[in-house]
Amino acid sequence: MVSLLEWAANGFWHLSAWQLVLFTLGMTHVTMLSVTIFLHRHQAHRALDLHPIASHFFRFWLWLTTGQVTKEWAAIHRKHHARCEQPDDPHSPHVYGIKTVLLQGYELYRKEAQNKETLARFGHGTPKDWIERHLYTRLSFAGVALMLLIDLALFGVAGLAVWAVQMAWTPVMAAGIVNGAAHYWGYRNFEVPDASTNLSPWGILIAGEELHNNHHTYPTSAKLSVKPYEFDIGWMYISLLQRVGLARVKKTPPRLALGAVRTHADEHTLEALIQNRFELMATYARSMRLALDGELNDLKARSADATVLKAARHWLHRDTEKVPVGAAAQLALVRAASPVLDKMVLMREELRQLWLNRSHTREQLAADLQTWCQRAEASGIAALQEFSLRLRAARA
Repeated sequence: MVSLLEWAANGFWHLSAWQLVLFTLGMTHVTMLSVTIFLHRHQAHRALDLHPIASHFFRFWLWLTTGQVTKEWAAIHRKHHARCEQPDDPHSPHVYGIKTVLLQGYELYRKEAQNKETLARFGHGTPKDWIERHLYTRLSFAGVALMLLIDLALFGVAGLAVWAVQMAWTPVMAAGIVNGAAHYWGYRNFEVPDASTNLSPWGILIAGEELHNNHHTYPTSAKLSVKPYEFDIGWMYISLLQRVGLARVKKTPPRLALGAVRTHADEHTLEALIQNRFELMATYARSMRLALDGELNDLKARSADATVLKAARHWLHRDTEKVPVGAAAQLALVRAASPVLDKMVLMREELRQLWLNRSHTREQLAADLQTWCQRAEASGIAALQEFSLRLRAARA
């Protein structure tokens, strides 16, 4: 009886409270790494290849700690990218509401997992070997049950709390925070069509998934950080796996290469623009902010009211269809008051149409780009002139 009570109090592994907390966090960290490296970057996006040893470790760990079926996760995530922020996006906060996705994200996931059409259309290329069919998929519940027994054996009654945290971690962090908050709050490096955001420049707690806007910009990249100040811990582990031969990276974010400024924009310039459009448009956005700062300084020098200009900073560089109605009215006032900013907004949209245009030939688009550069350099606006020179120096 004494032995039973002692086991219930401490389990077979006598850890202090702080040791138990650290152990639990370590276990959840491995789970998040399994999600981001195996399910997300390897399975859903094929951004890297994994050695069978690493791949099977992640599959086994996810079976133990989440009961996750690989085909379901990959299919639902691929559908999310294909239908992002649209009515059939499985978990968009702009469709279901942010509260629903934060608090009921796992339920949305389970509902979509029952959609056979989603699995058939988006679940291709996922494991279907014997152990996947007969254990990881067929008996997906058995892994988490085994994990409960292990936790109870190791830690006694406290093992229930350890197990509960393990079971809740992925639904809260991935299904809730990434799918919800990372499409609602945060900063954006790139103006992609969806509402994705980066929650933090340091991707540690959710293993790099905090850099969600970066991911939606370059979905097939194995690395989620793009700025010098950003850190993706998932990429750190992938680099270590690659160093010991357990992974092979297939793709990382493209880097803009610059050469000598061409005498005129040609088809090579057009190709460089299309290939590096997100980075180039991020550069254009910085140019717009500098132009805005110049306008603000002029207003301050004249002791004029700069309230409207300050309010437009967040929306000036956004695609027209992404600007809310209320902000659009403010933006119209800013453009009416500032010919410089009006010109930059107009020319930004014209530049964007060059890679959206499907009716013109490449020769026509290259000619349109050359005309754009000529107008930019003749505009008398320093920010436009500098950007045009950078564009003519861009290499694919």
